Amino acid sequence: MNFLRGVMGGPSAGAQPSGAETIQKLCDRVASSTLLDDRRDAVRALKSLSKKYRLEVGFQAMDHLINVLQTDRSDSEIIGYALDTLFNIVSNDIEEEEQEENSQKQADDLGRQFTEIFIKQQENVTLLLTFLEEFDFQVRWPGVKLLTSLLKQQGPQVQQIILVSPMGVSRLMDLLADSREVIRNDGVLLLQQLTKSNAAIQKIVAFENAFERLLDIVTDEGNSDGGIVVEDCLLLLQNLLKNNNSNQNFFKEGSYIQRMKPWFEVGDDNSGWSAQKVTNLHLMLQLVRVLVSPTNPPGATSSCQKTMFHCGLLQQLCMILMATGVPADILTETINTVSEVIRGCQMNQDYFASVNAPSNPPRSAIVVLLMSMVNERQPFVLRCAVLYCFQCFLYKNQKGQGEIVSTLLPSTIDATGNSVSAGQLLCGGLFSTDSLSNWCAAVALAHALQDNATLKEQLLRVQLATSIGNPPVSLLQQCTNILSQGDKIDRRGSKVQTRVGLLMLLCTWLSDCPIAVTHFLHNSANIPFLTGQIAENLGEEEQLVQGLCALLLGICIYYNDNSLENCRKEKLKQLIEKRIGKENFIEKLGFISKHELYSRAAQKPQPSFSSPDHMMFDHEFTKLVKELEGIITKAIYKSSEEDKQEEEVKKTLEQHDNIVTHYKKVIREQDQHLEELKQKVNTLKSQNEQLQTAVTQQMSQIQQHKDQYNLLKVQLGKDNQHHSAHSDMLQMNGMQPEEISKLRQEIEELKKKHEVLQGQLREKDSVIENMKSLQSETGTTEQSSQITAGLEHGNELHRELEALRIQIQSQSSDISKLQSEKQELLQQMNRASVPALGDSGAVIAAKNSELEGRLLQEIKELKTEAKVLSEEKALLQQHLDSVNSTVAVLQNEKSQLQQEVAESKKEQDDLLVLLADQDQKILALKNKLKELGEPVEDEDDIESGDQGDEDEEEDGEEED
Repeated sequence: MNFLRGVMGGPSAGAQPSGAETIQKLCDRVASSTLLDDRRDAVRALKSLSKKYRLEVGFQAMDHLINVLQTDRSDSEIIGYALDTLFNIVSNDIEEEEQEENSQKQADDLGRQFTEIFIKQQENVTLLLTFLEEFDFQVRWPGVKLLTSLLKQQGPQVQQIILVSPMGVSRLMDLLADSREVIRNDGVLLLQQLTKSNAAIQKIVAFENAFERLLDIVTDEGNSDGGIVVEDCLLLLQNLLKNNNSNQNFFKEGSYIQRMKPWFEVGDDNSGWSAQKVTNLHLMLQLVRVLVSPTNPPGATSSCQKTMFHCGLLQQLCMILMATGVPADILTETINTVSEVIRGCQMNQDYFASVNAPSNPPRSAIVVLLMSMVNERQPFVLRCAVLYCFQCFLYKNQKGQGEIVSTLLPSTIDATGNSVSAGQLLCGGLFSTDSLSNWCAAVALAHALQDNATLKEQLLRVQLATSIGNPPVSLLQQCTNILSQGDKIDRRGSKVQTRVGLLMLLCTWLSDCPIAVTHFLHNSANIPFLTGQIAENLGEEEQLVQGLCALLLGICIYYNDNSLENCRKEKLKQLIEKRIGKENFIEKLGFISKHELYSRAAQKPQPSFSSPDHMMFDHEFTKLVKELEGIITKAIYKSSEEDKQEEEVKKTLEQHDNIVTHYKKVIREQDQHLEELKQKVNTLKSQNEQLQTAVTQQMSQIQQHKDQYNLLKVQLGKDNQHHSAHSDMLQMNGMQPEEISKLRQEIEELKKKHEVLQGQLREKDSVIENMKSLQSETGTTEQSSQITAGLEHGNELHRELEALRIQIQSQSSDISKLQSEKQELLQQMNRASVPALGDSGAVIAAKNSELEGRLLQEIKELKTEAKVLSEEKALLQQHLDSVNSTVAVLQNEKSQLQQEVAESKKEQDDLLVLLADQDQKILALKNKLKELGEPVEDEDDIESGDQGDEDEEEDGEEED
């Protein structure tokens, strides 16, 4: 300790040692001291010297410090000092008062060299990862800072070591769950460095639930109102999502886009935004743009766009767009974000078209944005953002293109002049004296015509009133007039910019539209102007205009339908060859693609320019140039015969395309018709099913009505028969033929009833026989009792049937008596004569009355008996049903019992097999024991012994 006090500044009589000597002594103390306190004090001293003597401590003490990390892990204090010392050696952060001009570069070199020395042994990084698992603040926090500094110095190498280390990334993810904000916040910074430009680590971090934790931190910190921690979390989220399709898909499927909506809830009072809030909101908007960037796969972008609409995120962004008091840079970034959210998504584009600004009267958001675009007092960056928003609104949106162009057509222009339309703003910007407004309006109008031949033809109808008293001119003519006047008009800004914008508009308008080409060629001054511009030798700035003029002239040749005799393809090519030369023409055409600004614009859709002078080319126009350059070159060098052949081929192809289109249309119509027929078939099927159910119900009702009708009819017939028989008996002197026929019918009915009862009796007999056979087959007690009960019931039924038989026999005997009496009466009637009527009248009358009474009595008795028989028949039927159900139950129980018996037999067989195997094993073991000389009792002996014991017990019992 005295030594340390001397080293650390205690008074000494001699000269003070140098810093290198002191560090060497401290390193020796760390290496040789046996006491932990001495080593701890030496490491603390090295930590205090490491900032001032960084180079010396790094070269002399690094190995000793690493050895301390390996050997003294039990003492958290010395580990913390060692980690802090290594951090001071590796880190390039120099205090401001010590920073000089060339010192930063020297510090960077030192940090990189010491980092290489430290990570040369991969075990050192793995050891450092283990310290991050310690909860002790004195160990964990210095470890986080050291690993962050290593990643800053040698990111790819350290990333690879962590990637191959077992659970390396998972250990680092635990830092986000630390309750101490200092460690959690530094953990976010560590993960920022870890995830830079490494897709594999980005995926691991994302699948370790990083999105959930980071979004929770942002919410806890207050979203956009939070501090620097929110900014760090947003930067880490950008690292995880940017150019990583897997993580973007995971973010979307995890429903994390919905959690972004509260970030953009801005109040009415937007004054006094802090710088941190502006930074946070800017990063949040950039994070949204990462998910819907045009460079992402189209399917992923479209899915995120739809999710943002359904969760209300797009609506929230539009509210910021139309709010007042929003800072300019936030407003600009919001416009760019909304642009990419609606780009190519019809649903989002339709919603954006319906958004109105909070003004009186309300105006469309598109109109308000276009007013900012053509206003030269607005910031340049904001005007570029509005142009990008308008381009994204029209991208693959034919409906939106039609709405914009319709505001220029004569039939839709507001005659009152109360409201300003998008078309009027574009025309105003196109013909203003500000060159930047000219360029933006021309590009915007070109996007309204992109890939839409119908709108290109409709735009030819637009007429402009140039001045009072002069006839109106077409929009196409006015564009060419301004283009030809060029330098004569006094403009603010670059004059070349205006001409480039107009030429891009004309090239887009005339491409793939022969009617527009014809209108352009109809003005005799246009071709001489183009050839004159191409043929001149102008400066470098004008070369771009020459190239665009050559492109426009080439479009007039390629898309020429030869409808104008003076401007046929062949004549235009001859004119080029005479006045310009084919090689010179192709060279001037190549000026476009060779220009530096063309290459910049071709990289990405968003117009981003450092200054207004660099605003020359549009991204979509670069695609058009790339497509047409080779086609025009071939068209210039083709001969007239080749042109004719090409025209014939084109006509053939057009005819073929027309035929194909016609058949496609027919097929489409047939498909639609087929779908309609399928729908009709489905509806008819459902109707048919409903009708069938209704018919079934009605049939059942009809059958019920028929049964009721038949019953009523039978009852009515019987009543009529009885009534007629009674009346005939009262008024007849002898038997009438009608009465005889009625008696015969009653006799027949009774015979039929007799036969039916006989059949039922036979059925009951068969049931009883079946039950008897079941009783003989079934072996269980329960079944036999049930069958016996069923048989007793069947015997009762049999007795009832015997009684019914006796009744039927008595009825049949009565019927035979009636028949014999009827025969006697008939014979008497035949014998009787008219003269004898007077003598025997009284006797006959008495007999008739007696016979009438007997017949009526017999008929009544037969009716009552028939009624009783029908009731007994119903009872017998019920008994028969119950017996049948009982038989069915018994049969089921029989089958179950048979199955159980079979299973028990199978189990018994298995047990017998097992017992046989056990006996064999016991016999084998006994033989082995006998071979070894052990006494073994046989089963027979044991059994005999047991039997003897039992006999003795029985004898004792008998004696008792």
